[in-house]
Amino acid sequence: MAGTALGTGGNLMQALKTRMHFHQTRQKVLAENVANADSPGFRPMDVKAPAIGPGQANIGLARTSEGHMGLTGRRAGFDSARAQRFEVTPNGNAVTLEDEMTKVAQNQSDYQLAASLYSKGLGLMKIAIGKGR
Repeated sequence: MAGTALGTGGNLMQALKTRMHFHQTRQKVLAENVANADSPGFRPMDVKAPAIGPGQANIGLARTSEGHMGLTGRRAGFDSARAQRFEVTPNGNAVTLEDEMTKVAQNQSDYQLAASLYSKGLGLMKIAIGKGR
């Protein structure tokens, strides 16, 4: 039973580590977008978030009542994460500094959350093996 708990904790720690690496990489890409805000013809890039683990990509919300909105087939809603960019300067640059800075701030917040959870997880593991308080 202890092996199962440690195995689960190991999977969680690995997922958090992967998440932190993703946010570090994304920060570099977003910084490059901001740095090239005035470069002619530059198109902003982003990094796709990694899948956490096998079988977890299919986890979704349960629709418990017919009155609840479903996540598939939305027509009236607006998904700002997938919004097309309409602002392109005459020199062909498609970087919108406001969008990029919002992404940078969100990315930083997400990284700090993952790092905090990772640190707490390490503390719990130390307590479990008797080396922490």
